Amino acid sequence: MSPHEYIQNALRTETKQYRFSTTDEVTPRIEHAVMGLVTEAGECMDALKKAKIYGKQLDKVNLMEEAGDIMWYLAILADELGVSFEDMWEKNIAKLRVRFPEKYTNELADNHDIIAERAALEQ
Repeated sequence: MSPHEYIQNALRTETKQYRFSTTDEVTPRIEHAVMGLVTEAGECMDALKKAKIYGKQLDKVNLMEEAGDIMWYLAILADELGVSFEDMWEKNIAKLRVRFPEKYTNELADNHDIIAERAALEQ
């Protein structure tokens, strides 16, 4: 399945009934997507907590499921923003090339040029 096909298939199951309206430029779809991303990230953290703190076996199937749920919410966000997954990937790599020209270092992570990074994102 291509990234575009994934987004289209994910959107098939999206709710269209929201109990809140747009605030400035924040649409209900953006709010729904971001709320969902945070929720699913929390579920990933819970799986990690169970393994690290409680000594349970890491449930990789559950982690895959939660990552898939994150992708579902990203599909809504991408569609609402009018971008593709490929657009997001390319912009992210462009920003990372500015931040880490060769490879990750703590110094570059702590002292990155947000103006140059923004310029890379806006190209």
